[in-house]
Amino acid sequence: MKLLITGSGGMVGQNILEHHLASGYEILTPNRAELNLLDASMVKRYLSENKPDMIIHAAGVVGGIQANIAEPVRFLVDNMQMGLNILTAAKDVGVTKFLNLSSSCMYPRDALNPLAEELILKGELEPTNEGYALAKVTSTRLCEYIQREDSNYLYKTIIPCNLYGRHDKFDPNHSHMIPAVIRKISEAKEQGKETIEIWGDGLARREFMYAGDLADFVFYAIPRFEEMPQNINVGLGHDYTINEYYQAIAKVVGFKGEFVHDLSKPVGMKQKLIDDSLLKEFGWHYITSLEDGLNQTFEYFKEFK
Repeated sequence: MKLLITGSGGMVGQNILEHHLASGYEILTPNRAELNLLDASMVKRYLSENKPDMIIHAAGVVGGIQANIAEPVRFLVDNMQMGLNILTAAKDVGVTKFLNLSSSCMYPRDALNPLAEELILKGELEPTNEGYALAKVTSTRLCEYIQREDSNYLYKTIIPCNLYGRHDKFDPNHSHMIPAVIRKISEAKEQGKETIEIWGDGLARREFMYAGDLADFVFYAIPRFEEMPQNINVGLGHDYTINEYYQAIAKVVGFKGEFVHDLSKPVGMKQKLIDDSLLKEFGWHYITSLEDGLNQTFEYFKEFK
């Protein structure tokens, strides 16, 4: 089976390639020069020439709350254009299996947690990452429309919770929370600081899954793709407060200082916990504990910083 992975150089793509089952597939991993997803004609030409059996769309402009606030145009336009180009080209050239990676940021900001798949477009989005969320909603809906028009096309979406892990970005201006905090606490320890600032009161709750576990789900889903629901949450089914993540990372890093809260800073949604009912029915469960995941991510950070 020939797989095309878009975004193969990103965190999710790299974790998929590192999975022990990846060797059982022929995998196409084009770089941007070979496949620019913002160029519709190039996308269609690449798919026509290489004829993948299945596409795993993991490419995207990603970042944490600061990056989303600073560049909403890029997060909306580039992500939406990439999704539209790869989906329409795949349909046009006859690729019948498409695994679209979306995000739990698609869910309404005020929806009751845990967040079930049917809540998409049932309320206002979180303003701090609305552009990114709109792009993800569009690709998710387009998968539904394509399959609705022709059931031979299995175009489905997985909705991961927040992710972290090996191959993450540790740039403080563009990274997600966990890699940003790993870097911040590591540098604070090296500099002998006694206090670390947390945005807000630290009581907002988040669900972070180790990216290697998402890769494991992908390889679980491929041979069961016909049975997989149209849209399916992939996560832990439980969450932690921001304060608890800081404390867990401090323990892994070995930081002994204290935390202070800056109540003037934005915190985003108070909670974002996925409903894992369909995931349980599908028969998959996460593997990596928070402590193990943080340890592996910190070791990767030390190796590549």
